[in-house]
Amino acid sequence: MTPRSDIHDRLAASLREARKARGLSLDGVAKLSGVSRSMVSQIERGESSPTVATLWNLTQALQVDFAGLLEGRPAPGIEVIRAEAAPVIAGRGQDLVIRILSPAEAVGAHEVYELTFGPKGELVSDPHSPGCREHLTVIEGHLRVVSGDDDSQIGPGDTARYPADRPHAIYALSGPARALLIVQDS
Repeated sequence: MTPRSDIHDRLAASLREARKARGLSLDGVAKLSGVSRSMVSQIERGESSPTVATLWNLTQALQVDFAGLLEGRPAPGIEVIRAEAAPVIAGRGQDLVIRILSPAEAVGAHEVYELTFGPKGELVSDPHSPGCREHLTVIEGHLRVVSGDDDSQIGPGDTARYPADRPHAIYALSGPARALLIVQDS
């Protein structure tokens, strides 16, 4: 079994368990999340890789932590997650790939992501919990960051720190870009 299929299997099992724990049918989850019944079924069987938006809608409907879906118990000593084994979520239109770098137990406190944007990539987010902040460091390319009414452009080596408890977004500018994102809850 490849690391990627293991991730899909864990995601599928976690979503299925969360749905059953809440006593919901596939139709019930579809109604609550706005994700079609057939898509929910495909994701639960590991036959479809959900977009960030789809996964977000499902986690909100099931009231589970976004990154906690891939939870596992950390091993003692040095835990190494090889690049190809890190959980990856494809964004809307495949122009954004989010690689989850932080452990599941860090959800809601200190989350770390690698963001890889295609030329038209974007990550648009609703407000997180009160006091939440994001720290975005560009590795390659140029990004536009919007937080509420504030708007800024950043390039390689630049870091933007901004409130994430209001609507916020990150957009690729003039080509592909790669960045590290730290989400820090208060």
